[in-house]
Amino acid sequence: MTARILDGNALSQIVRAELAEKAAALKATQNIVPCLAVILVGEDPASAVYVRNKVAACEKAGFRSIKETYPPNVEPMVVLGKIAALNADPSVHGILVQLPLPKQFDAEAVLEAISPEKDVDGFHAENVGALMQGNPRFVPCTPCGVMKMLASENVPLKGAEAVIVGRSNIVGKPMAMLLLAESCTVTICHSRTKDLAFHTRRADILVAAVGQPKMITGDMIKPGATVIDVGINRTPEGKLCGDVDFETAKEVAGLITPVPGGVGPMTITMLLANTLESAERTLK
Repeated sequence: MTARILDGNALSQIVRAELAEKAAALKATQNIVPCLAVILVGEDPASAVYVRNKVAACEKAGFRSIKETYPPNVEPMVVLGKIAALNADPSVHGILVQLPLPKQFDAEAVLEAISPEKDVDGFHAENVGALMQGNPRFVPCTPCGVMKMLASENVPLKGAEAVIVGRSNIVGKPMAMLLLAESCTVTICHSRTKDLAFHTRRADILVAAVGQPKMITGDMIKPGATVIDVGINRTPEGKLCGDVDFETAKEVAGLITPVPGGVGPMTITMLLANTLESAERTLK
């Protein structure tokens, strides 16, 4: 058996086209253009690429984007002042601070400075709490993208065994909450988990989000399982790979996401979706 590929590029194009239509309608009927402000501090090459991709996605979908860049030695108060100004600007609907930040920053304080109503990353404590209570305002983009991918393939969720490898605030924990809300039985594994393979082999839905290249191999996967690979790593040869050993996993899984071209494109897509939703909420 060879797994079917869950193509994030193809799905993201469909969803982005829908978002572009909605954005155009919002502009035509209400004269509102969804606007995302992105703050980049420092010169991390990966962060620069992520920000460039986000800005390009905004422009292609008919959104307005604001890009604020700062040198790595900038004083935190300067960045916090810019966040306050963006919070107060009614034409800005989403604010995103690209992580990681330089060492002089308290990243948590920076994220908490963003208005919860404009926190389209879903990282503010108020939004995290709303997700925990089952009444989310904004869902973190990567887990939200994963749920969209599962829905696109009609993957059965109610009663399914879901195993998440990774417990980060960005992916692992919110992913667990979203799957739990769909009546999955959820297990979260991490670096201290004993006998990881015991848990992963039970999974109808396996989400790998631990940042270890090719950590999940085919013999750790239940036959026919849906395997979602959130990891983005580089091999010693410089090639991108996920947390799942794709070549062995695809011979066992029923559905599998590739890296690249799987979850990644959906992350930016859901960022656009959250920004559009924020813009639409200004009408209520």
